[in-house]
Amino acid sequence: MAITAEMVRELRQATGAGVLDCRRALEECGGDMERAVALLRQRGLAAAQKKEGRVTNEGVIGSYVHTGSRVAALVELNCETDFVARTNEFQQLAHELAMQVVALRPHWVREEDIPADVVEQLKAEYRAAALAEGKPESVVERIVAGKLEKFLDEVCLLRQPYIRDDSITVGELIKQKVAQFGENIVVRRFVRLEVGEGDSR
Repeated sequence: MAITAEMVRELRQATGAGVLDCRRALEECGGDMERAVALLRQRGLAAAQKKEGRVTNEGVIGSYVHTGSRVAALVELNCETDFVARTNEFQQLAHELAMQVVALRPHWVREEDIPADVVEQLKAEYRAAALAEGKPESVVERIVAGKLEKFLDEVCLLRQPYIRDDSITVGELIKQKVAQFGENIVVRRFVRLEVGEGDSR
């Protein structure tokens, strides 16, 4: 069954979950709205969405130094309480995220962190390249949008496929952990260091 934008919108309104989460749930449930709602609730994604606004002043710095000590990363992972911050699972999550940063080299945590001029410059480059290839105007904007999405998936930590399970993104992993811990969890910032590289990210 084809999953329409209207179905995704309806499921979002019912659960508060993200667009991708809703689409995947509908696909898994063959378009059955009730089953998709149940699936999202089961995974805690709907609940995680509601916790997003909560203040996160506690947390830890996760670290990972790759074999050979030539590349490393630090990640600040925040939560609501010191109790959760001190758990082994939370600290392991911070460590895993530092490994992710070392392995997949993101530049920003989320797409909102990217300067607007960077995005506009990329769009202009993609558009010029598509026109130079002789693509018709009617499809150029779709090409630009597609290339921009691919770029965001590569450079934004929360949009990257999780290194331990590439069927989910890092953002979806965080939502699962929000449901598990019952607290809002935020990746505040990260830094990646590599011997001989001037750019710390």
